[in-house]
Amino acid sequence: MERPLFFVGIDIASATFTAAVGVEPWRLIIKPEEFLNELDSFPKFLHWLQKNKLPPEQTVLCMEAAGVYGEALAYFLNSQGYRLAVETPLKVKRAFKPFGPKSDPVDSQQIAEYACRYWDELHLWTPNQQVLEQIKTLLNTREQFVAQSVAHQNALKSLQRKVVRTPLAEQVHIEALKQIKKHLRTIEDEIRRLIDQDPTFGQMLGLLLSVPGVGLLLATHFLVSFYSAQRELNYKEMASYLGICPHEHSSGSSLHPHPTSRHFGPPDMRRLLYLASMSVRTHHPDFNHYFLRKAAQGKPKKVILNNIANKLLKIMFAVIRSQTPYIPGYRSVNPIFLKKALTVSSYSE
Repeated sequence: MERPLFFVGIDIASATFTAAVGVEPWRLIIKPEEFLNELDSFPKFLHWLQKNKLPPEQTVLCMEAAGVYGEALAYFLNSQGYRLAVETPLKVKRAFKPFGPKSDPVDSQQIAEYACRYWDELHLWTPNQQVLEQIKTLLNTREQFVAQSVAHQNALKSLQRKVVRTPLAEQVHIEALKQIKKHLRTIEDEIRRLIDQDPTFGQMLGLLLSVPGVGLLLATHFLVSFYSAQRELNYKEMASYLGICPHEHSSGSSLHPHPTSRHFGPPDMRRLLYLASMSVRTHHPDFNHYFLRKAAQGKPKKVILNNIANKLLKIMFAVIRSQTPYIPGYRSVNPIFLKKALTVSSYSE
């Protein structure tokens, strides 16, 4: 991909956004300017780009991930043919010294400089399919209802343990739980309908559901993470992204703790993988045998369950890559060893 001549940094806020432009070697050529973060104001920003002679083929724009606040602008710029990168705020922050002034104009300049310095590492943003966006929204809505359900259950248990009972308050929580349960069923049915109506997603869902311990929610979260990535992920990258892949953390001769997973990442899919690992540990003979064998060796139970979660994730990637349902009892063979075995066999003959 041809390197752009102009780098536009965009700092997103809820009501406004600020844009600045620089070139390589890094220098600011257009001072920051503020625009309203509204659909009606986007043509004014486009006119500003055109007035400053920043054509799509020679320009890349970069903004920090700001959720729904930057979504509309991202779709607009993509429709106009501009290349856009959406980077995590932490990556941009770590590229600069942790001191100095902080304001929207300063942030927009830093984002533009970041895009200029790390152009070869930027991942260009592309809009998700409409059905994928709908599924993501439904999953987020479902998690909000689950959180409300837990809150009502805890409150109801507390009320039921009081010496002086209040029937009306308890009944309100009971009715709320019934309504939430109904909403959850409706959301899950709609998720399944959206997936089934898309041939690609429907096929992928069928493959994932063939894996032991994988249900509708885990398979759906996997599809959303897999297809929402702005580049093709492999198993190791996904495991690290979810926070279930232990990494070495050592320094010199004094710091040598055990390898550990990072303690942040998407919590929903990580929790579902943990529940799946608990399920197959109990109900699947191969995983149960693996768990008992490792436990007998003195491995901590949480470490074993994390290993099982990694195995499940690896199998999920395998069925997607191979387009083949899970085969019970399947054992993979390293091609190098298979080639050696065939060579020895041919010599023996």
